[in-house]
Amino acid sequence: MKNIESQPTGFENWRYRVIYILLGVVFVFFAIRLFDLQIVNGADYKAQAEENRLKEISVQTTRGTIYDRNGYVLAQNVPSYDVVITPANLPGDAGTVERIYRELSDLIGVPVTNGTLTDETAKAFTACQTDFGIKEIYTIGDTNAPFSPVKVKCNVDEKTALLVKSHASDWPGVGIEVESIRSYPTGSLTAAVVGFTGPITAETKAEYEALGFIAGRDKVGFSGVELTMDEVLRGTNGTRLVEVDNAGKVLKDVRAPVEPVAGNNLELTIDTRLQSAAEAALTYEMDWWNTHLGKIRSQNGVVIAMNPKTGEILAMVSYPTYENNRMTRVIPAYYYNQLSQDPLHPMLNHAISAELPPGSVYKMAAAIGALNEGVVTPDEQIECPGMITVTEKYSTNDPGRQQPYYSYDRTGHGICDFLKGVSLSDDVYFYKIGGGFQDEVPNGGLNVWRLQQYAQALGYGAVSGIELPGEAQGLVPDPTWKRINQFENWSVGDTYIATIGQGYVLSTPLQVLESFATLANNGAHMKPTLIKEITDAQGNVIKPFTPQLLWDITKDPVINVLDDTGKPTGEKKTVEPWVIDYAKQGMREVVVSGTASKIFKDTDLELQSAGKTGTAEYCDNVAQAKDLCKPEAWPTHAWYTGYAPYDNPEIVVTAFVYNGGEGASVAAPIVQKVLQAYFDLKAMDSAAAGTGTDTGTNP
Repeated sequence: MKNIESQPTGFENWRYRVIYILLGVVFVFFAIRLFDLQIVNGADYKAQAEENRLKEISVQTTRGTIYDRNGYVLAQNVPSYDVVITPANLPGDAGTVERIYRELSDLIGVPVTNGTLTDETAKAFTACQTDFGIKEIYTIGDTNAPFSPVKVKCNVDEKTALLVKSHASDWPGVGIEVESIRSYPTGSLTAAVVGFTGPITAETKAEYEALGFIAGRDKVGFSGVELTMDEVLRGTNGTRLVEVDNAGKVLKDVRAPVEPVAGNNLELTIDTRLQSAAEAALTYEMDWWNTHLGKIRSQNGVVIAMNPKTGEILAMVSYPTYENNRMTRVIPAYYYNQLSQDPLHPMLNHAISAELPPGSVYKMAAAIGALNEGVVTPDEQIECPGMITVTEKYSTNDPGRQQPYYSYDRTGHGICDFLKGVSLSDDVYFYKIGGGFQDEVPNGGLNVWRLQQYAQALGYGAVSGIELPGEAQGLVPDPTWKRINQFENWSVGDTYIATIGQGYVLSTPLQVLESFATLANNGAHMKPTLIKEITDAQGNVIKPFTPQLLWDITKDPVINVLDDTGKPTGEKKTVEPWVIDYAKQGMREVVVSGTASKIFKDTDLELQSAGKTGTAEYCDNVAQAKDLCKPEAWPTHAWYTGYAPYDNPEIVVTAFVYNGGEGASVAAPIVQKVLQAYFDLKAMDSAAAGTGTDTGTNP
């Protein structure tokens, strides 16, 4: 009988156990994973899912409008038409898409294809600033966000935009997107004041994003009042929370949108008509002299006009300037570099940022100081030859050396009292009252410390706080400053030179204007301002204009009482009102019989204005490069400041011409024209109103 070998009938038990163990391990793994997904990190994953499903869209606000004092628009928002393609909405037929590309290219002038598309060039792509063709732009848009419009050409004219819209049925996926951009109707005329907007920079990105603004889309102030008043003008963006699909297509709003809040509007104190007259007067005078001399002598200057009673800036011209309309969409690198490298610095507001030797317009600080301190009396007679010799000393024990100091008129002016000294701007008269001279003006005259005090009381040596960026402080020097910065002691000659606004003295044209406005306003120093009023988008006044008195030198003790060493004693004093009256009489004589009489002779302004000429020697880097700094023949800047009416001033005007020569012959005519334009505009406004009351230019 054969032995029958038994056959296996299935898995052995150990194999079953292995399978069960493996199944158990898999089950445990998925159970742990499921626990981790749903329990441990469930909230995080749910949030991520919600984030993928929900999208917050920023709704752009509207920037406020800027007006001049008469309601003329200086900055506004205008529509800009951009041709866009939404990749997901293009037809599926390749032939139709090619036809759309060709027809669109013929209309807007963008090639169908241009450039090589790589990861690097795609990352560098910026709408409105690309040389890519339509196909390349489509590819970038289709890759990044197929349901979001991508700009093919920006800022097309309205006619082209309407033609694109008319092809809506023929060109599915092609459309027009309307964007609000800044426009400056007065352009370069007011660019130094208004400024321009620009993109959010990398340095300020975090700050603005925290406020709800979008880098790369929203614009913020870059210069002028667009910058300093940006918080008032910019408004607040709105938001939409929407549900999107996996391709980014918006499906619906999840909650009610938060509407954007429009920016507030600004009404400036500037009168555009007077601004235009001031620029025309400045450029005409420079052009006339350049033609007359047969060479380019002067190419830049400043004119500022202000109401001395309120501080309102009526005109502020800094020339040359720039065209801010070229900055509306983007700031062109080539244009910005051209402006930055221009030696005339057109982007610098010279009215507030240029620190210049003021020359003889600075003498009014010494004039009121000498009278108020009793250094001289109004009727005191002082010899005014064409030259005096002074023993120049740098210390008490210094034996010194003989140094001549000249007047601008080498023949001299004979005997001067206060009014004659001011009206003829006699340098020797001011040397003597500023730094003393032998027994004629003993005890060192006014001296540098007290001169500094009176200059600062008029506004020199400090920023005014006007609503513009980049205001310079100027310099009212003293012995301490010189030791620290020049490593040298102060000398008698330094005081002489400082008294006539030369040497180390530096000021801005605005500071010169402030000093005369203070005197014209009987000692009341008003804060210069460009902001007349702030209104909301509906025109409601949010902040009305209120003149701000900073100090009154006849009422507020702003002058330190100094001891013989120049140290403050702790006491303070005011300027006597009669001193201001004599200073004004002196400036009146400048027009009637002094250095500006030739310009104002036989004009209405001869009868009702006052002022002061200034011719300031300089030797800056520009003059040095041109080898102009010759002994006894340095080049000169031209200054003049005048105000009117004399008895009840409404306007004070400062004109400055770089390398202009004599203030009396170059700057004074500019001021004369601006003053005349002011009164002509005033008469015109009154006639137009038909009431005999002042409107427009006259605040």
